[in-house]
Amino acid sequence: MDITRRFFAAGAGTIPLIGAGRPSAWAQSMTRDAPIIGNHAVTDPLNLAIDAYIYGYPLVTVEMTRRVLTNVTAAEGKNAPMGQFANLREYPDAKFRAVTAPNADTLYSSAFVDVGREPHILTIPDEEGRYYLMPMLSAWTNVFAVPGKRTSGTGPQTYFIAGPGWSGSVPSGAKLIQAPTSLIWIIGRTYCTGTPEDYKAVHAVQDQYRLVPASAADKPYTPPAGRIDPGVDMKTAVREQVNRMDATTYFNLLASLMKDNPPALADGVPLAKMASLGIVPGQSFDPAS
Repeated sequence: MDITRRFFAAGAGTIPLIGAGRPSAWAQSMTRDAPIIGNHAVTDPLNLAIDAYIYGYPLVTVEMTRRVLTNVTAAEGKNAPMGQFANLREYPDAKFRAVTAPNADTLYSSAFVDVGREPHILTIPDEEGRYYLMPMLSAWTNVFAVPGKRTSGTGPQTYFIAGPGWSGSVPSGAKLIQAPTSLIWIIGRTYCTGTPEDYKAVHAVQDQYRLVPASAADKPYTPPAGRIDPGVDMKTAVREQVNRMDATTYFNLLASLMKDNPPALADGVPLAKMASLGIVPGQSFDPAS
């Protein structure tokens, strides 16, 4: 990205404080979710823009990753539509680039879920002592829950995953997990020895990992087919796609994503710095202003 002093020629002026006027979506996020970029005084617009770029990088990168990994009609390989698991059936090889440092002794079960639209129910079968974990990442890439052998045992489990600000009743037998953002990424991993016999056993476990919208609870449910967006670049690495964005595109996407994926309450200082440049959750970013 090319962020120049000419682009941000106007002075930053006094940085406003964010107080009682903060949108309710922000107040709903009570967890320390997004990274803090520091509270030292910054007045140079270019430095403010660089800090804003760094601050928003996890959120923008997760969204671009989501677009690529969910841009299919049905689950296949590492890709699956929103709200469905993509189950990898073999160890990742040297060509695997979906994540930076994949495990070499687990099989992945990955799913992007919009719990802001409605809660989802995650069902985990009896693992019969097998090591596994189901880390749940916010849209800012912070882990907010990790069901698994170490934390919750290997018996059958059911979780009711709700978005920020949700309130209501939880189905009997399910444990509530309140996500700090509407978009979450579940990156499950199940231990496998790598033998043909154990591959088969783990595949049977993966096939029982289930995500169901709350509205379909206790009903027959078939995941809908995904929709392919021809505008999504499926060839260029996500990191490169993000790096190629110009400042206007990047900051508009960041502002849009922050509306449903609120920063943490602790991040008032970096949010105020971004607001001084016109980068505000849910509002269009206009470099001319």
